[in-house]
Amino acid sequence: MLDISTYKIAQVVLMARELDRAEPELRGFIDRLSEEEQASLVALMWIGRESFTADDLEEAKQTAMSSASTPTADYLLGTPHLSDHLENGLDELGISIVDEEDDLMRRG
Repeated sequence: MLDISTYKIAQVVLMARELDRAEPELRGFIDRLSEEEQASLVALMWIGRESFTADDLEEAKQTAMSSASTPTADYLLGTPHLSDHLENGLDELGISIVDEEDDLMRRG
């Protein structure tokens, strides 16, 4: 189970799509997440790029927590295709953020 809400994931995905305009905002958002939320976000990205499988979610979260050697925002923002990997990870876990994305777009 992810330790981050789908709403927060949707926020990261939307900001990552607009990285050239939203990088400072996204960096600040990730920095304000708890350690558990950051680890879940990294694990989700790893699942999305097929470094782990959906069945390995707990192992991926533990690995993210134990191997964090750089700030999470730096690591994630340095990952090409971040939004795609996050969305692929959600698909692998059977989680949809469509409603959250729609809500954020209406507010935006």
